[in-house]
Amino acid sequence: MALHVKANNEQAIARLSKNIGYSFKKNTLLIQAITHRSAKGQHNERLEFLGDSILGFVIAEVLFEQFPNHDEGDLTRMRSSLVKGVTLAEIGRDFNLGEYLILGPGELKSGGHRRESILEDAIEAIIGAVYLDSDIIVCKALILTWFAKRLSAIKPGHEQKDPKTRLQEYLQGRKISLPVYDVIDTTGQSHNQQFTVRCSTQVIDREVVAKGTSRRKAEQEAAQQVLAIIDKDKADKKATKQKLTVQKKAK
Repeated sequence: MALHVKANNEQAIARLSKNIGYSFKKNTLLIQAITHRSAKGQHNERLEFLGDSILGFVIAEVLFEQFPNHDEGDLTRMRSSLVKGVTLAEIGRDFNLGEYLILGPGELKSGGHRRESILEDAIEAIIGAVYLDSDIIVCKALILTWFAKRLSAIKPGHEQKDPKTRLQEYLQGRKISLPVYDVIDTTGQSHNQQFTVRCSTQVIDREVVAKGTSRRKAEQEAAQQVLAIIDKDKADKKATKQKLTVQKKAK
């Protein structure tokens, strides 16, 4: 349940500051950063815009230095993997950020404090707020702390490509028609929509249906599900083949 952080709730502000690893000189910036536009007062959209740009720059610079022999394509895919919504939402959950979000009544009732897109936006807004409260050096150091494990684990290559790209390349390599994505349902208000997408492809014998907070996210999720089915079918065929080989040897 959200805790409704207010300007006079110093304990909640202190807990959240400890979670993110930064103590604000101006707590009003932190409060604005965790205020969704559904709530009254100054919300976090402008800070989100600023934080998104800062995050992209910091991650791009680190990857540029960390992988001096890799081309723009690899660097772009690694950056996209690190700054995508799923990753930012994971960081938000690590901070228990949902407990501190300031939401309007409608978002509270619909579980907005758990919604991936809201957590993602709040993380970017906090980055923007930290920058305004300090400077780019402090802000960069904080971002690198948040992303340290992910930066040490990330590697260039095929696994950094998004699911739609991987599926497309898999099909093209086998001269199979590209998948077709159709939006079959859209629900929610304009600022909080959910898209349901159907993916049809000749590579599997069934359609896949996925949901997301944008058409792009729903399509990516559908592609990921198709790839998972392909991998499972491969594993099943391999296991069957090995079983038959063992049976033949046993005879």
